Amino acid sequence: MSSISRRHLLTAAAGVAAIAAAPRVVFAQAATAPAAAPAAGPFVLPPLTYATNVFEPHIDAKTMEIHHDKHHAAYVANMNAIAQTNPQLGTTPIEDILGNINALNDNIKFTVRNNLGGHANHTMFWQIMGANGGKPDGEVLAAIDKDLGGLEKFQNDFNAAGGRQFGSGWVFVTVTKAGKLAIETRPNQDSPIMDGKRVLMGNDVWEHAYYLNYQNRRADYLKAWWNTVNWAKVSERYAAAKAGTLTI
Repeated sequence: MSSISRRHLLTAAAGVAAIAAAPRVVFAQAATAPAAAPAAGPFVLPPLTYATNVFEPHIDAKTMEIHHDKHHAAYVANMNAIAQTNPQLGTTPIEDILGNINALNDNIKFTVRNNLGGHANHTMFWQIMGANGGKPDGEVLAAIDKDLGGLEKFQNDFNAAGGRQFGSGWVFVTVTKAGKLAIETRPNQDSPIMDGKRVLMGNDVWEHAYYLNYQNRRADYLKAWWNTVNWAKVSERYAAAKAGTLTI
């Protein structure tokens, strides 16, 4: 073997030894570097107007934190990311985008359907919940009596519909401009808005909404959830629907 070849081998061996002996802290620091912040943009995670523990024991604080701060936040971050290359999404009303979901290009339709749908559904969800929500009255109660057979029947039918929804999804009460109510379900993060309708209220039956406390007992969660409904907010949405100003 030539002296040049020997010299190359010795140099390479020394380099391998140096790498093996090098401190590993550099690699550990790189592996634990903080993740990049979610993309900023036109879509905003609405803050909760109540503490995360106000619904206990019906919904625990940890579930509320994960549901709002992780799941809903992810839908918002995903929409802001896609809005970077599709800026029209950030300047068009959400209800208009969802109401014309099939007009979107195929390369973004699926992402927008899931994430903007999730953003709209959850924005409504946090709004119609609140501590000490009371009972329905006035025009809302009259509509429940007229269209849904009274409060007890309405709640039983709503719970049954939510229980029948296979896999992930939502159970909603839709409302027309004339104030007529109906119970409907949708899979995943679909919304009645996608069918040109408006949502008065709804309950999330994805497992992330209840699994820490209820595991597979969705029926128990559906019954307990009524203790968290803010009927004053539902009444506000009902009035907005009749005025033609209800959006998401």
